[in-house]
Amino acid sequence: MRRYLDRGAIAAGWVGVGMAVTVAISFLLIIPIEPIYWLLALPSGLLIGYYANARSDRRAGPWSRIVANALFAGVLTGLTYGFLLLGVKALFFSADDGYRDASAGGRLECRSGADCVYQRYLADGRADELEAQGVTDADSFTSFYWSRQLQTAGLMVLLTSVGGLGGGLMYGIARPRVRTPEAPAPTT
Repeated sequence: MRRYLDRGAIAAGWVGVGMAVTVAISFLLIIPIEPIYWLLALPSGLLIGYYANARSDRRAGPWSRIVANALFAGVLTGLTYGFLLLGVKALFFSADDGYRDASAGGRLECRSGADCVYQRYLADGRADELEAQGVTDADSFTSFYWSRQLQTAGLMVLLTSVGGLGGGLMYGIARPRVRTPEAPAPTT
């Protein structure tokens, strides 16, 4: 049986899953600043692609193994990034009940879920933008919203995977070389 990945790369892929979970909790739930989540996708991929080969102690061997290790860890991390983004969006989309604090104008009159999210977009002054996209009710808004979220999640997977490849290439260029045994000191 031929191996296509090093064991260290498989472990690094799971480290990438943990990293994506930590970043998602930090920037989608605790401090909800979604653009930071987007911006961290590429550097996370670079880091995990490099780490996959460092963890495997890939000093020698074919470039194809270095690339496979990096891509595996990057894609696994990227898929986690994308799924977590969609999961958090689904949670807030389905649980929206129209609540806004008094400074934002008070509670919206809507049905929980898609209707409240749609009303929130309208209240934020996006009616013209939505109509230009063909969005005129909660049903068309739902299709529009989820197509945008799927695009964003796909971009997260792509950025993290490309970052993983880049990290693997950086490792391949800068990797430590095979150790050569030192010659014994001459005796006199």
